Amino acid sequence: MSDAASFIDEALRREGSWIRAEQAQARLGNRLSHYGSSTGAIRGTIRDTLRRYPQLGHDEVTALSSELWEVPVFERRLSAVVLLQSNVLLLTNTDLTRLEGFIREGRMRDLVDPLAVDVIGPLIARLKGQAKTRAGSVLDRWVRERDEWLCRAALMSPIRALCAGGGDWDAFVGHAQLALDAARETGGEADIVREAVSAVLSEVAKRRPDLQFPSSVA
Repeated sequence: MSDAASFIDEALRREGSWIRAEQAQARLGNRLSHYGSSTGAIRGTIRDTLRRYPQLGHDEVTALSSELWEVPVFERRLSAVVLLQSNVLLLTNTDLTRLEGFIREGRMRDLVDPLAVDVIGPLIARLKGQAKTRAGSVLDRWVRERDEWLCRAALMSPIRALCAGGGDWDAFVGHAQLALDAARETGGEADIVREAVSAVLSEVAKRRPDLQFPSSVA
């Protein structure tokens, strides 16, 4: 384990509480282990880490995120998300492959949603030219795959840009139509997709009521 990963892991264990761990287990299920560290402690640990290791660049940050994610402990994985949130300006188009892997393994709202809204969305929003086109193709593929969590991430990723007056509304509507049609056909965890569409529409309606979602899609 790298020095930075050891520092984070030790801090999370130190901040842990068996009461919070049991509560988290009850809320999130048994897919992951839990240290019982609070969200505030996780964010504070990442701030301390970045101060302690100021030389971390793109390669070091992305490698550290994978190192944290590799161990199936919720707080470690959430700390990987917070690390990427804190360094989103370092990320590039090619990092979508790594993020896709995190989403495929994450499969819970508490991990997938912040990855989509606070990492993938801002990353794609600042891309230009061919890099942006390639990123758009990645989201198109995610929506078409029979993986509800990838689909959810693709749908939620533009929420910040759309609410701020930018984003591609037509692309979102097209993705939503594909996603909802697939959800109706397959059933299963369709609520994961419908929730994502509803979340985006709710936030956009508050700030951009001029944007209309076709009733035929809903």
